[in-house]
Amino acid sequence: MQMITTLDELEALYQPAPALASLAKEVDHITPAYRKLIEHAPFVALATSGPSGLDCSPRGDAGQVVRVLDAKTLALPDRRGNNRIDTLRNVIADPRVALLFLIPGSGTTFRVNGRAALTADPSLCASFDVEGKQPRSVMVITVETAYFQCARAVIRAGLWDASRHVPAGAIPTAGEILEDLSKGEIDGGKYNAEWPGRAKASMW
Repeated sequence: MQMITTLDELEALYQPAPALASLAKEVDHITPAYRKLIEHAPFVALATSGPSGLDCSPRGDAGQVVRVLDAKTLALPDRRGNNRIDTLRNVIADPRVALLFLIPGSGTTFRVNGRAALTADPSLCASFDVEGKQPRSVMVITVETAYFQCARAVIRAGLWDASRHVPAGAIPTAGEILEDLSKGEIDGGKYNAEWPGRAKASMW
């Protein structure tokens, strides 16, 4: 298999060059239109890099997952999870982050690249309170580049097309995966049975 190893080879393969629409959409701040995209996005994939390698973590919330503090600053609360804190460890080591927002029902996605820092500021954490529960930390992101992505990927994937949703029985459950990987140390059936209650109690 012949590999592409130089920029010249790569650029020769992808012609013509990007059109104006592909370039004009990129800015270094959150515009009013881009703010609306963020405000309607309850889900974001958050990519980070650190000493142990790369990490891409799903983040979701009941409303908008990321808050716009100003045109250059975003805030992302760290909701309850498994306490591995892979993403947070990475940010301590390397502040570079990339975010990909998904908007239910829309083919348009939105991307932000920037630098992040972590805070446990009491007033900021309290502002993200849900059902009396606050995040232990908030990621504050300084925007460096922001741009929307066209709808081709979402359309190709049929992401919001209910007729293409995968039936529950077609993929292994979390319990089945854990029982296999732990060689039976974790009881998959018990894990699955307890998961709904555990999730409800620890959602926020």
